Amino acid sequence: MTSISAALLDLKRLDQLAFGTTFLHRLDARAKVLATLFFIVCVVSFDRYQISALIPFIIFPTFLIVVGELPAKYLLAKVALVLPFAIAVGICNPFFDREVLLQVGALKLTGGWLSFASIVLRTGLTVTAVFSLTALTGFPAVCSALKRLGMPRPFALQLLFLYRYLFVLAEEGARAAKARELRCFGRKGAGLKSYASLIGHLLLRTWHRAERLHMAMLARGFSGAFPEPVKKRVRVADLAFLSLWVSLCIALRLTNVAGSVGALFTGSLP
Repeated sequence: MTSISAALLDLKRLDQLAFGTTFLHRLDARAKVLATLFFIVCVVSFDRYQISALIPFIIFPTFLIVVGELPAKYLLAKVALVLPFAIAVGICNPFFDREVLLQVGALKLTGGWLSFASIVLRTGLTVTAVFSLTALTGFPAVCSALKRLGMPRPFALQLLFLYRYLFVLAEEGARAAKARELRCFGRKGAGLKSYASLIGHLLLRTWHRAERLHMAMLARGFSGAFPEPVKKRVRVADLAFLSLWVSLCIALRLTNVAGSVGALFTGSLP
């Protein structure tokens, strides 16, 4: 639990990266949010057996990381934490979908393996894009942009609270896990039964901590809305950025670039 909480707390670095000074950092948050949402819609709209058509979409998160001067190793490490969930979702596909759809030499790939690879690839692309967006913009600015784009204020507020309380829960969980380790001498008291008590105490501690935070916010004048940043006017650079990536995503969605190039050499990519 300590390693998980450390990984969650390390997400705070995403907000610190948002204070960069590159061209992408200075763009309006709404343009970056809309471009990322359009990218995600295009990626998830492909057929479950599509793989080659998804590969060119890697250009969008790569552009954000390179031009935004983001630490690629750090972001990919965060993406690696999410991939096990995608693997858990698609791991049963090869056992139920055994129809052979692709043969490369003696290697036969069934529909289950293709759909499994497609799920993992889509997850990697979309999560990398979302982490890059958060690192370039900051999560509070992303929530503010979503609200200005039409998201109901309670939803945006709940999203922001969920992000903030994730760190509170991780911090309380780390303290509870550390206390449990200190009370266990050797292996005594380290069984599964102790986890039930630990989870119960964790919920109570988190509840009380949330109440204290809420009272502190009320004491500081919180009225159900966070202070809005200074509203910026949409500039030509914002529109150019949005237009460029929306056009490119549409082009990549309608044309299988990697499949066409691969067909010139092998004619066997799916």
